[in-house]
Amino acid sequence: MTIRRRRTVSTELAALAMGVSEATIRKWASRGKITRYGRKQRAEYDLDELLTLRERGAQLSAGGQQAPGL
Repeated sequence: MTIRRRRTVSTELAALAMGVSEATIRKWASRGKITRYGRKQRAEYDLDELLTLRERGAQLSAGGQQAPGL
């Protein structure tokens, strides 16, 4: 069994990866759309989780539907 090591990125890099503002990343985390990791003063987000969310949003958009909250 392979244990996957979490790759986390800062709020700034998460926003760049998703093409949204840092405020949107924080809002998604507070609404439970993405998981927040890190310490109290330094939020971090799982890069693989973000990329999966982005891919799912692209698939929904390609099908003529809008991704909820994206």
